[in-house]
Amino acid sequence: MAEDIFIGGGGENYAEPQLLALKYANRHGLIAGATGTGKTVTLQILAESFSARGVPVFLSDVKGDLSGLAKSGSADFKLHQAFTDRAATIGFDDYAYRAFPVTFWDLYGEQGHPVRSTVAEMGPLLLSRLMDLSEAQEGILNIAFRVSDEEGLPLLDLKDLQSLLVWVGENRADLSLKYGNVSPQSIGAIQRRLLVLENQGGAGFFGEPALQLADMIRTDAQGMGRINILAADRLMSSPRLYATFLLWLLSELFEELPEVGDPDKPRLVFFFDEAHLLFDDAPKALVDKVEQVARLIRSKGVGIYFVTQNPADVPEDVLGQLGNRVQHALRAFTARDRRALAQAAETYRENPRFDTEEAIREVGVGEAVTSMLQKKGVPGVVERTLIRPPSSQLGPITDAERAQIITLDEMGPKYSKTIDRDSAFERLAERAAKAADEAARAEEKAEEEEAAAREYSAGRRYSGTRVSRSSTRKRRGDSIGTAFAKSMARSLGTRAGSAIVRGVLGGLFKGR
Repeated sequence: MAEDIFIGGGGENYAEPQLLALKYANRHGLIAGATGTGKTVTLQILAESFSARGVPVFLSDVKGDLSGLAKSGSADFKLHQAFTDRAATIGFDDYAYRAFPVTFWDLYGEQGHPVRSTVAEMGPLLLSRLMDLSEAQEGILNIAFRVSDEEGLPLLDLKDLQSLLVWVGENRADLSLKYGNVSPQSIGAIQRRLLVLENQGGAGFFGEPALQLADMIRTDAQGMGRINILAADRLMSSPRLYATFLLWLLSELFEELPEVGDPDKPRLVFFFDEAHLLFDDAPKALVDKVEQVARLIRSKGVGIYFVTQNPADVPEDVLGQLGNRVQHALRAFTARDRRALAQAAETYRENPRFDTEEAIREVGVGEAVTSMLQKKGVPGVVERTLIRPPSSQLGPITDAERAQIITLDEMGPKYSKTIDRDSAFERLAERAAKAADEAARAEEKAEEEEAAAREYSAGRRYSGTRVSRSSTRKRRGDSIGTAFAKSMARSLGTRAGSAIVRGVLGGLFKGR
């Protein structure tokens, strides 16, 4: 098995074959370039190459084009001749069409297996980022998570968090003394954001069975790494949910995978498309945490490849850790564009044969300037490169073909049905019902004693007739606690215990 991945090469005036060394593939990378310059095809050929060498891959399909990885290219494709000519030009002698093992995932459960996380795993930091909460509102969310831990109220889905926030509001006086001010206005604002999140389809993401990372780090019977494709075309209409989910997944990988040092090849390669969504308006605490995860996760055998239009979309401290780079064309129409182009060129090791800035501006579709890590992890000299053609189908497969792959995948039975276990919602409902029942019994007893006193004062012996609970309730009406208990009890089922966990990003303020 080859120890390198063939990226491309060229004929006259182009680079010698450009190779990505598998042993340095976990030192992260960057795929950048303007819209329509070939970033998606570069992502596709990298995913193919890693899979062929037994490395599982995770990527998001933002435009719906990458499902073609599951189907072999064919000679009747209109670009067949162009592909074979390109392969001959760059010396890609073993170029052949083939399909790759693919597993489809979808947060909405429509174009792939459902992907879920629990509210507890997501944690207060990422939830606050997802809902764009203020500092005060984020503080209250942290209080809610602390109460969840201390009171034994597991947060699995959105209704768990919603019911816990109601409890926090009812007990805000005591909690304010212990943790600081808990205002009903802030709780109301969080509840409204949760409602918006629920209406956007986020409710389906929170719950169980939660995704097990081992199901994304698999190989097929032939030893090829499975390519996990997240359907993200619809998800992009909720960009904050998209970015938060990928951050959560990255943090879980960091949290759960063991240290492996410097492996001969990555354990998993993670492509982060539309990477600018990660960092747009992100608080410094979150950016710092992403930088830390990116720096340390390579020792877990995970390579992260950011895909974005401009390298300037990635913070400088994160950009400095991306050793393997494929830079497609950047356009320089404005003064800002020209500054970004110059900045991108400065990040490469110069090649005396050409001007890097000029090359980035001039390369055509399917071409790039590349720099791969060499021996001892030293960045290679920047080169102009013709990117190799893909072996799988260029463009999406049909809906019927996707449905067949999903049906045959062994992950289907594991994730298709939602599980609703005993958690905060049910336990708070049980508490409310118990409190309402005790209040009703106390009221009955008080009315019986009052009736006995009236009869005694009237000179009659107390008959001992019991006042019925139903009549008592009719006279006094349902209390708030009873109404709350009735409402919540309607959703009760048979469930069993839960563990409270928190990911590394979710637990920025409180660890596992």
